[in-house]
Amino acid sequence: MSKALGDLQEQSFARATRATVDSYPPHRRLTGEQLADYLDRRAFAVIGTTRPDGRPHAAMSSYLRRGTSFWLPTVAGSVRERNLRQQPWLTMTVTEGERDEHIVVLLEGPADIVPAPGVPEDVRAAVTGDWVSTWLRLAPARLLSYAAEGTVK
Repeated sequence: MSKALGDLQEQSFARATRATVDSYPPHRRLTGEQLADYLDRRAFAVIGTTRPDGRPHAAMSSYLRRGTSFWLPTVAGSVRERNLRQQPWLTMTVTEGERDEHIVVLLEGPADIVPAPGVPEDVRAAVTGDWVSTWLRLAPARLLSYAAEGTVK
């Protein structure tokens, strides 16, 4: 599935503005395999949704990647869930490091709300406790990455 992540990134940059392309030069982008490895070793992301009045809402969330889908556990009635009911679009930022030693992956796309019984068993089993009643599934339409020199082997 790493090829699919790499392909999504290439498609994203093909549609990007010149400013975006210049900010994420090709030699600093993660490869498909590096994207899969990085995203699978991380557990948390900052996600963004839009409130009904247009104001942004950001929150931390754990996530699990399955192919090019990202599963985020939550509770029914959470702000993020209510926001997605009005505007089914989610942004996700996965980052580590500081200054000249950082990696970032930005994802955005349509998201849907999935009741727990509709979530794959292996995804549900990966989260401990009984607090999760609803899942958000992000199907990214855009993926951008940047890795500072020396951060990825």
